[in-house]
Amino acid sequence: MLGFLFVLFVIIVIVAYKTIKVVRQSEVFIIERLGKFHKVAGAGLTIIIPFIDRVRSVVSLKQQTMDIPPQNVITTDNVTITIDTVVFYKITDPAKAVYEIQSLKKGIEYLAITTIRDIVGKMELDETFSSRDIINTKLRTVLDEATDVWGCKVDRVEIKDITPPADIRDAMEKQMNAERNKRALILQAEGERQSAITLAEGRKEAAILDAEADREARMRRATGEAAAIKEVAEAKAQEIQMVYEAIKKSNPDDKLVQIKSLEALQEVAKGEANKIFIPFEATAALSSLGAVKDVLKDDKK
Repeated sequence: MLGFLFVLFVIIVIVAYKTIKVVRQSEVFIIERLGKFHKVAGAGLTIIIPFIDRVRSVVSLKQQTMDIPPQNVITTDNVTITIDTVVFYKITDPAKAVYEIQSLKKGIEYLAITTIRDIVGKMELDETFSSRDIINTKLRTVLDEATDVWGCKVDRVEIKDITPPADIRDAMEKQMNAERNKRALILQAEGERQSAITLAEGRKEAAILDAEADREARMRRATGEAAAIKEVAEAKAQEIQMVYEAIKKSNPDDKLVQIKSLEALQEVAKGEANKIFIPFEATAALSSLGAVKDVLKDDKK
C-alpha cells in the first residue's frame, strides 16, 4: 500500500512538473502541441498538457550583443585591414526567430561579415578611418532589413577597431608626424608675420606721431616768430612815429637836415664795409661845404 502511494506521489509530481511552467521576466516560451507551434507563453505561470504540449525553446526579449570575429577586408587601394565589429539586436517576434532560421546568431554573424566586406571593399584606406559612422549606418540598415523576416531588429552596429598592416601603420605615423611639423611651422611663420606686422604698424604710428609733433612745434615756433616780428615792427613804427612827430614839431630847415645827414654818414663810415652809398642829398651838402672851403681859402690869400 505504501509503495503504491509513493508511486502515485511520484507520478503526480512528474505530471505537475510537466504541466506547470513558470516563465521569467523578459523571456517567453515557444509551446508546441503534438509537434506543431501552439502559442507563445509570456512571463508568469503557464499550464500545458503533459505529454502533448512541450516547450520548444526559451527566447530572451532583452537587448543582446554579439561580437563578430575580426575580418580581413581588402580596400579599393589593395590594402588588407582587419575590422572588429559588434552588433546590438533584439528579438521582436519569438516564433519567427525560432522557426524562420535554424540559428539566429549564426545568420546575423554571416550576414554581418559579407556586408562588411561589401561596404569596406568599395572604400579606400583613408576613407575607412574617416567614415566609421557611414559604415555603421549602412551596416545596420542592411542587417535590419535582412533580419526583419527572422523576427529580429538590429538596433546598432559599431566598429570597435580598424587595424591596418604594420608597414601601413608606420607610414601613417610618419605622415602624421610630418603633418604636425608642417602645422607647427605654419603656426610659427604666422606668428612671426603677425609680429612683424605689429612692429611695422608701431613704427608707422610712431613716425606719424613724431611728424605731427615736429609740424606742431614748427607751427608754434613760426607763430612765435611772427608774433615777435609783429611786436618789433610795431615798436619800430611807434619809434618812427615819435621821431616823425618830434621832427615835425621842431620844423627843421634844409641846413639842419643836411648837417644831420652828414653826421649820420660819418657814423656809417666808421663801419667795416669797403663801399658806402651816399645819398644824393648828402652829395649836395658836401658840394656846398666844398664851395665854402674854397671861399675861405681865397679870403686868406
